[in-house]
Amino acid sequence: MQQSRHLFLIVVIVLHTQIGVAADPRPNIVIVLADDFGVGDIQAHYPENKISTPHLDRLVREATSFTDAHSPSAVCSPTRYGLLTGRYAWRTRLQEWVIAAYEPPLIAANRPTLPGLLKEHGYDTACIGKWHLGWEWPGPQPSRMTVVRNGQKSLPWDFTKPIRGGPTQRGFDYFFGVDLPNLPPFTFIENERVVTQPTEGYTVDPSEGIVLPAGFAGAPIAPGWSFQAILPEITRRAVQHIHDRAKRETPFFLYFSMTSPHEPIVPSKDFQGRSGIAPIADFVMETDWSAGQVIRAIDDAGIADNTIVIFTADNGHSHYTGWKELVDAGHMPSGPYRGHKGDIWEGGHRVPLVIRWPQQVEANRLNHQLISLTDMFATCAEIVGADLPEDGAEDSFSFLPSLLAKSAGRQRTTLVSHSNHGEFAYRDGPWKLVFKMSGRNLQQSRGKPTIAELYHLNSDISEQNNVSAKHPEIVEEMTSGLTALIARGASRGDLKGANDTKVEFDRIQTKRWGASLK
Repeated sequence: MQQSRHLFLIVVIVLHTQIGVAADPRPNIVIVLADDFGVGDIQAHYPENKISTPHLDRLVREATSFTDAHSPSAVCSPTRYGLLTGRYAWRTRLQEWVIAAYEPPLIAANRPTLPGLLKEHGYDTACIGKWHLGWEWPGPQPSRMTVVRNGQKSLPWDFTKPIRGGPTQRGFDYFFGVDLPNLPPFTFIENERVVTQPTEGYTVDPSEGIVLPAGFAGAPIAPGWSFQAILPEITRRAVQHIHDRAKRETPFFLYFSMTSPHEPIVPSKDFQGRSGIAPIADFVMETDWSAGQVIRAIDDAGIADNTIVIFTADNGHSHYTGWKELVDAGHMPSGPYRGHKGDIWEGGHRVPLVIRWPQQVEANRLNHQLISLTDMFATCAEIVGADLPEDGAEDSFSFLPSLLAKSAGRQRTTLVSHSNHGEFAYRDGPWKLVFKMSGRNLQQSRGKPTIAELYHLNSDISEQNNVSAKHPEIVEEMTSGLTALIARGASRGDLKGANDTKVEFDRIQTKRWGASLK
């Protein structure tokens, strides 16, 4: 009789466990977003390239790599906006460049966000690393959108007060990191508070690295602040966070927003000179190490089988941090693609996208589905069984069927890309229609019409052969498609949205912040 009772209990426990797994299949989700990491910077993808990336190479062997993945912008803040909201950032008032020092939040307080959606579905959500999406900085004046870049850098701010409008008010339960590594205040922020008051003035120290923020000499900095310590510290925090959350039953979402290999180029002591090429190559290697520590933490914590690891980047590799040294050494940061960070060309916005999900996603596989990082929202929503909001994620399509190598649902076939200067490109299948500046630089081009150029990427991946004169009908058709997509305020056919400002692709904007339509 006693033996029968024990057997019954064992059966109940097993059934309860199986039911629990079936009823709560939610995986942990970890997004590792590198900063200015080129599509060619993972050696497993481009074996002829010269920077060793053993940790990411291993991830590639264990994951599916997407070959046609794109950041929605060729620069930082707009891409982060798109990833977290599922909406193109050019639909906001920001029409070029990035969020400058002490500018206000780009994500509106009432806008649905990816961490907010996951939080509603039982996830613990955390952002560790770089934010760069604006805050409501406390001070005698409010944070403003300035015409002049970094026009508020010399104004007084009160760092003793809470800093509102950041990650913890945009869907994240926890934040630790920096606004960004090369803009003040030079100090860590945890949740809504500065960790160490920036009571000193920044003095440029060439021994720290290269491409240092010399334009911010005298800006607020924490005593003893070290640029070289930023990446190791946020890596340590991300690793600890994973181990802490692995002990809980609640699924977690970690957005590990790296500060490298973005400038300042400050590889820590253990990586200085390791590449034998240049400081930027050393920093790429440290970026690989950092990503590897996060992945190893997932494995060591015993949660790999139920954790989705996503590695990607916010835009292409920077051209002003050592590009020539890399190319001279035989390393092509953009692979076979034209351009680099900031450009409307493929090198500006085509990024690595590597996704590991053991027993769900095929390992060591290439996938050629067209993807924008705005699609993270809809994909994660489908993973957790959530409906997309009716008032958000306007430009997000789930690529989960493609990721799982199942029959395709409604896959993305078109794409809008945006450059640092506000140029647009519209992709439709293999065709890419570029609307580039007419002048030699942004100032000469402001208010002037753009020039339309057409490229067929399947036969001209390096965008060298403009065929617009040969195919005027395709130019006309694609121009109409982009016009309609902008006017509708959404890419999703079942949704009608609204842009925050007047959006034009056929001329270059006169100001980086467009006038509000509200």
